[in-house]
Amino acid sequence: MRNLVKVIALSVVISILASSGVLAAKEIKIGGLFALSGKAANIGITTKQVADMVIDDINRKGGINGAKLKLVVADTRSEPSQAVVALKKLIQRDKVSAICGPTTTGEIMACMETINAAKIPTVACVGSAAPVTPVRPWVFKTPQKSSSAIASIYQYLSKKGIKKIAILTATDKFGQEGEELLKELALSYKMKIVAHEKFDPTDADMSVQVGKIAAKKPQAMIVWTIGPAGGVIAKNARQLKVKFMVMQCHGQPDPIYLKVAGSAANGTVMPSTKLMVASQLPKSDPQRKIELAFAKEYVKRGYGQYGTHSGYAWDAIQLIANAMKKVGTDPAKVRSAIEHTKNYVGVSGIYNMSPKDHCGLDSTSLVMITVKNGKWTLIK
Repeated sequence: MRNLVKVIALSVVISILASSGVLAAKEIKIGGLFALSGKAANIGITTKQVADMVIDDINRKGGINGAKLKLVVADTRSEPSQAVVALKKLIQRDKVSAICGPTTTGEIMACMETINAAKIPTVACVGSAAPVTPVRPWVFKTPQKSSSAIASIYQYLSKKGIKKIAILTATDKFGQEGEELLKELALSYKMKIVAHEKFDPTDADMSVQVGKIAAKKPQAMIVWTIGPAGGVIAKNARQLKVKFMVMQCHGQPDPIYLKVAGSAANGTVMPSTKLMVASQLPKSDPQRKIELAFAKEYVKRGYGQYGTHSGYAWDAIQLIANAMKKVGTDPAKVRSAIEHTKNYVGVSGIYNMSPKDHCGLDSTSLVMITVKNGKWTLIK
């Protein structure tokens, strides 16, 4: 009888631990929602590669309390509607415990209803602040907010004595957010916007817009876009021999920018994660060692040249994994643990989340860089 009681008691304990997520499963599935095809594939493919890299690293170090992580990937095709379809597959068919991704602002905004209904912890890899402004319980993001990047840009311009600026923004959601914030924050930094032009991010030439801006004689032009368009604009500005400073946003420190812009990239300035200039950081910087190790492994795997986007998936999955190590896989507990992350030293910054901040980074996580002789250079 006593043995029977012990067996029953043990069964109850096991049941409780299993239901709470404390008892480690043999395998924990993490969904990777990435743009592996379409216009954002250049970012999405890199994000997927880094997700594989961090999953391997976590598993090599023992996984999650003994359980191995498995990345289950779905392609959003760079389309918001397809992102929703892919997300539902990951949740309903693959039974993932959390989501890393998606790649673009349009995709994550389209997925909001599904994420909230499923109550699944999601850490996005998008630059826009839209998914976390206002704060949404189940959604976090690892890239810096656009407002943080703009603060870095305006602070830099102020130090240079530049007050007369022009802005050139893309017509997509990322560009629209940049436009709004550039105008909204200009007054705080005593910036005068003397010209504003727009472009479609798929346009092959923006020399007309750059020419119109040049006619207004600004001291600097701020370009707000992600992808090849930034490089095209740098070339247009060089061809027109403009006399003002060309500044890009925090989405441009990437091999594609250098490839598209060519020699026109030299002298352009932009905010960036520290990853792009890791070897130039002081040895006292707490991120330096982590970023150098990340860069070494990235190159070792044959992924090519890394960009400022490269660390986002690493940090996203680490945030999820760190939470699971503390509380198991129960969605509500994982969500809460991510929300209370403090001093996580990542590739893209040192994260401090809170119920009021689901990004955890500010402008201090960015550095200003320029291009000299085709190489990223830290501005000290």
